[in-house]
Amino acid sequence: MDRDDFLWMDRFTIRNLELVYGNSDGNHTLLSVLDNTVSPMGARLLKRWIVFPLKDIQKINERLDTVEYLIKETEFRNKISQHLKQCGDIERLVSKIPLKKINPREVLQLARGLKQVAAIKELCLASSNEYLKRLGDALNPCPYIAEKIFKEIVDNPPAIAAKGGMMNSGVSNDLDDLRKISSSGKEYLTELQQKEAEKTGISSLKIGFNNVFGYYLEVTNLHKNKVPAEWMRKQTLTSAERYITAELKEYEEKITGAEEKILKIELELFEALLNELSDYLAPVQTNGNLLAIQDCLCCFANNAIQFQYKKPQLHKGEELIIKDGRHPVIERNLPVGESYIGNDLELNKSEQQLIILTGPNMSGKSALLRQTALITLMAHTGSFVPAAEAKISLTDKIFTRVGASDNLSGGESTFMVEMNETASIINNITDRSLILLDEIGRGTSTYDGISIAWVLQSICISRHTNQKTLFATHYHELNELEEKFPRAKNFHVTNKEVGNKIIFLRKLARGGSTHSFGIHVAKIAGMPPSLIDRANEILLHLESIHENGKAENITDK
Repeated sequence: MDRDDFLWMDRFTIRNLELVYGNSDGNHTLLSVLDNTVSPMGARLLKRWIVFPLKDIQKINERLDTVEYLIKETEFRNKISQHLKQCGDIERLVSKIPLKKINPREVLQLARGLKQVAAIKELCLASSNEYLKRLGDALNPCPYIAEKIFKEIVDNPPAIAAKGGMMNSGVSNDLDDLRKISSSGKEYLTELQQKEAEKTGISSLKIGFNNVFGYYLEVTNLHKNKVPAEWMRKQTLTSAERYITAELKEYEEKITGAEEKILKIELELFEALLNELSDYLAPVQTNGNLLAIQDCLCCFANNAIQFQYKKPQLHKGEELIIKDGRHPVIERNLPVGESYIGNDLELNKSEQQLIILTGPNMSGKSALLRQTALITLMAHTGSFVPAAEAKISLTDKIFTRVGASDNLSGGESTFMVEMNETASIINNITDRSLILLDEIGRGTSTYDGISIAWVLQSICISRHTNQKTLFATHYHELNELEEKFPRAKNFHVTNKEVGNKIIFLRKLARGGSTHSFGIHVAKIAGMPPSLIDRANEILLHLESIHENGKAENITDK
């Protein structure tokens, strides 16, 4: 796997965007939302696609065009999905063959999977999509080994080879003969008993078995005088005598050795079958990968239909334009009856390279940052995106600094974590990077935080770098940056005050915001009214201090 082939994200970004592992109790991730694959192979590949999105525009468009084709061809898509469901986990099964860890039941499932491969190959070759035709052409159903498995393994084999009973009749003459001896044992003993009873006139004669003497003929004392001289006495009981004959001894040797011989032959035949299977490791592994690709593409098509995703337009230009964009994870986990409020967003290198985003806490600033990254990432994986329209400039790296968290076990504070993540961004950015910064500097004092945030803003729009940047902040002083840098633009997430309440409208609008509404958020969270009233008093007092330029002791007020 060559790193240069993929859109690069550092570990902070993968964690912050909650791509495959969630940071919250609900554990909602992009993977959990997008994963509607029908096979384990597809599920594993989708995870890789999300963490390693493509960077080659031709390959991305190939996937997007195929998803578009699958959306239109409903019958074709449904047939492929049905076959994929019945394939089982070919990749996992074939990985067990070299170590001989695969059992008879799994070998049969592998053959059934190869049978589905043949059906999928036929469907793909008959399609009018060039990418699907190539995938179909590369599939190898391995008909020889599949037929051999069907011929040799029984329809319902055991899960453990050591138990035997997995090989079909007709595979080995020796095995068939031994099975005949073993299975016809009761009939033979019944016939022998009847023959000896008639010959001797002992009507009560019966054949028995124990672990000490093996098979024997039992004669009651009443008929003891009728016993032929050639019979050999083995045991005397109170009311009967037990004998063996040469014929019975010979049969015993045959039947007791048959079970062991049957198991030995079956294991040898199964071993030989696995040795033949090992010659097919490469084509079967390739099949697994090709089936996983088709599973992911069908999954993308189904997602697009079910969740109203649209085809993004990728280009090598500068503009990132998203119309009515939505956060794919939040949208899927909204309360019943509530709809996600989409937003338009535009970034380019000439006029609007940096957006400074302000607004109340809980208004949706972080969601807007994340959805921009997720829409860009989804487009690079070849998926349709949650937007009415998306024109995505080809991106080589995505960086995020979203949310605050301590690394207490590693001895790092919130601020140290912030600086580590931010340093990673500054040291690795390129002109084609997308940077999302959320509340940089909030882990330290206000003035330190503003200073650091200001420096970062300046770096992001310096003459030497042209990467597109979204910066959410609660430091409203940063709104002044728009006056100093023409490519920096202030936006805010709208809200509406009704009486003493705040309603979050979650809509992006031009211009900066001057309030954070932290006390309103505290009220929503359930803080006691007495504390809310006191906080409002202190806020009014601090605002008056800021305006008058003098400080008083407020602890007694």
